[in-house]
Amino acid sequence: MSKALKVLLPTNFSVHATYAQILLERLAQKVQLEVHLAHVLPLPETVSILPDGQIQTCGEIDMGFVELQRDLTLQKLKSIEGHFHGHHILVGSSVESVVDFAETHEFDLIVMGSKGSTGLIEKLVGSKTQNVVKKSKIPVLSLMCDRSDWTPNEILLAHQFDKELVHIPNVILAIIAAFKSMVHLLQFIDEQHQEESANQAMQAFAQKEGLANVQFHTLVEKNVENGVLHFDQMKAVDMLLIGTHAKSRLFHKSATQSLVSHLYKPMITFHI
Repeated sequence: MSKALKVLLPTNFSVHATYAQILLERLAQKVQLEVHLAHVLPLPETVSILPDGQIQTCGEIDMGFVELQRDLTLQKLKSIEGHFHGHHILVGSSVESVVDFAETHEFDLIVMGSKGSTGLIEKLVGSKTQNVVKKSKIPVLSLMCDRSDWTPNEILLAHQFDKELVHIPNVILAIIAAFKSMVHLLQFIDEQHQEESANQAMQAFAQKEGLANVQFHTLVEKNVENGVLHFDQMKAVDMLLIGTHAKSRLFHKSATQSLVSHLYKPMITFHI
């Protein structure tokens, strides 16, 4: 039996978190998962809640208030129907707490629902899911709406294959193998004459990654987000894979974070 994929499901008890849980239930039909549920309490950094529920603090704080928040949160977590391997209460900033917890405990995947963000809010701070995507070294599966009928039959991976090395994380390869997904490799080009070199790079990548059920595509497009949306209109894929960098220099930087809040398809982002 293959090892279960360790998945962190942060929840704020919203409908979007429920969408993420439903998506995981679809994945669990064919992929062995170890799902942990977590909620972040916005308490001061001087407060910590240990796995056994014990509260520790090095500052002045109303312990009664913290105990009440802890108990109410644990009650709400345990009221969520589903098979979970752990219920965790995190403390502090929602983004940093989720990222740090996932990396410290070596999760394979973070799954988050997103209500998106637009306008000035997106430009200034972005959504919580966008910021987790930006900071997490662990792949993040995000979605914006109900996908209770979802199956990842057709998966799109957009990348500049002839310009930068990329490796598909094992968690994604496991999903592809379990569902026998068709993988569409897509590279954006500036001119049509670049198509041959792009196809060669994609073929080499597919061979290196062991992708058997694969198709190659090029699209003359300079804007990554527009290109992805255009391709999805033509092929109607079930999920998008797209890479990003931990630092600021990246081919997909703004496109990846923008797609998280604008693409109404599940997508997995991963650091290159």
